Amino acid sequence: MTEPPEDPAAPAPAEPHPPSGPGSANPSGPGSVNPSSPGGAVPAGSAVAAPGESAAPPPAATGPHSVTARATLAGVVVSALLIVAIVLGSRMLRNFDSALLPYAVATVFLAFGVAYRYTVWISAPGARRLFRQGWRSLFSYENFRQAPTALPKMIATYLGFQKFLGARSHARWAAHQLIFWGCVLAALITFPLTWGWFTFTSGSGSGPGYEMRIWGIKILGFDSLSVLGWLMFHGLDIAAVLVIPGASYFLWRRMKDRGASTGQRFAYDLVPLIALIVISVTGLLLTFSSLFLHGGGYQFLAILHMVSVVFTLIYIPFGKFFHIVQRPAAVGMQLFKYTGRQDDQVFACRRCGQPIDTGPYVENLRGTMRDLSLDFDAWAEYCPRCKRVLRGSAYLSHVKKGFQ
Repeated sequence: MTEPPEDPAAPAPAEPHPPSGPGSANPSGPGSVNPSSPGGAVPAGSAVAAPGESAAPPPAATGPHSVTARATLAGVVVSALLIVAIVLGSRMLRNFDSALLPYAVATVFLAFGVAYRYTVWISAPGARRLFRQGWRSLFSYENFRQAPTALPKMIATYLGFQKFLGARSHARWAAHQLIFWGCVLAALITFPLTWGWFTFTSGSGSGPGYEMRIWGIKILGFDSLSVLGWLMFHGLDIAAVLVIPGASYFLWRRMKDRGASTGQRFAYDLVPLIALIVISVTGLLLTFSSLFLHGGGYQFLAILHMVSVVFTLIYIPFGKFFHIVQRPAAVGMQLFKYTGRQDDQVFACRRCGQPIDTGPYVENLRGTMRDLSLDFDAWAEYCPRCKRVLRGSAYLSHVKKGFQ
């Protein structure tokens, strides 16, 4: 969670529009190929409708004020729903621990920020198209019929084990896995406890028997002196032990690796790692204080731990950690591309015949470019190499000729 993956909703970078006019690098000129259509009958720079679609003017751009209003409304609604869920889940606050109030308030702000940022994110034409295609693929019965195991596999490999990171570096993959599973474990424990959904009560008043209840319903009983009891009460310590080496590796890498340190920003790249380490270390020190120091320094450590956690929760929607929320949306996009390949809809370059991507994905990219009023959407049908060749040929035959 410290190495930002590529934005799943960002369209592939498009080639700049070749300028038109006398003496310009227009690929539609003599001796060159017009990417607008296989036959070169459509002038370069014109918007081309996709097969089966009628040419239509691009939709009006959404004003920033309307996007902000929608995002604010979404944030308020999600925050209100979370507050209602906290009240109801804690049995009208009977199971709510007032000492955890700062954490609960921070999660409400987290819910607002995530909903706000997510709404702004999917308001962009490229993200909106891929978002819709991803959900359409997720709920498509045809996709499920053709590949019933595709979605579970992608969730396991793309979200859980994140195999795409292993292609970059095995060390980075291992560190990312430590952070990911440590944070998942911590979230599964911390959030329900903070909201009053989980409670641990002693059946006899003095132990060692305990009962775990969810929403007031007994789930299981356990002995606090058993292995299960130890795991129950030290789950956050285990999460901290996982996070510290992973975050430390990435912090060391950003200090030593020239490629990682180039262009890095302190608030965006280093603060998240420092925050994870501070949360984990202070959490372990709380356990150390209670077990070996008889509570010495516990109050100071508890305040420091609370401040670091609250800061991190509020930071998540507006910093590098936002990719945690974005990443699940990529599963739908991967399913969208996978089903296209299963249907043998691989799109080949118009010039060299090399596969580019799935046909639906290329058409989706062209649609996004039309939404953005980019009049060179047909260039998406050419591979990067052929784009460079066409641009170079146009430059030699038109622009350079004007200097002779």
